Amino acid sequence: MRKTGLSPFILACMVFGFTFLYAPIIMLIIFSFNASRLVTVWAGFSTKWYGELMHDEQILGAAYLSFQIATINAFLSVIIGTMAAFALVRFGRFYGRSLMIQSISSRLVLPDVILGLSILLLFVSLQGLIGWPERRGMMTIIIAHVTFSSAYVAIVVQSRLAGLDRSFEEAAFDLGAGPFTVFRTVTLPMIAPSLIAGWLLAFILSFDDLVIASFASGPSATTLPMVIFSKVRLGINPEVNALATIIVVAVAIGVVLAGSLLQRQAATRGDGKP
Repeated sequence: MRKTGLSPFILACMVFGFTFLYAPIIMLIIFSFNASRLVTVWAGFSTKWYGELMHDEQILGAAYLSFQIATINAFLSVIIGTMAAFALVRFGRFYGRSLMIQSISSRLVLPDVILGLSILLLFVSLQGLIGWPERRGMMTIIIAHVTFSSAYVAIVVQSRLAGLDRSFEEAAFDLGAGPFTVFRTVTLPMIAPSLIAGWLLAFILSFDDLVIASFASGPSATTLPMVIFSKVRLGINPEVNALATIIVVAVAIGVVLAGSLLQRQAATRGDGKP
């Protein structure tokens, strides 16, 4: 009979792969409870760095600013990216379509430092021509993030629209529904998973960005990655380990909840329930 168990080679590859991926994260979580400020010296278990983190106004302020920017960027990117996806999928051939595809694709492969420098030159030129923006801050970072996040959303939504069965929309039109009603009641629910995926992708890209935000920001706006980078340059700060642990736990909880929700929805469909 054919063996169904994993071979030692495959098992070893799995162990090596998971160790390579998750060992650094596990070490970070462990050393966030280190009583010593030195990461190379274990001085016992302690949660004091979490307490100090809650009183660090610089990190908390930067985290709140990054959350605001990422949230606004995600909503704007979904709107712009969805419109671009509809234009590419539903409008057929039109003048400038090739240029639009190239502009979206270029933002996916263009190095962040080049994109950040281009955005900085744009803001400097606009300030000299029309006096806007008066200073770089939260608004300029959002504009910079939307320029590349919307491209990712457009790709995600475009792939969903390309494989969408249009017979449902045509049936709704035959029954007398208007274009807006068809979009709201038929198209939007069908592409909702891609919109959620695009929103989450845009949020993470914005929240995690360092290079482009460094070019687009000013003294009045410092995002969380910029604060962490400035602190790590002077040495690994235990408060940064505590903050990273909180983020990892929050992401893990979100993934577990999303997975359980998807399994519940799949089970509901399998039972034939609405």
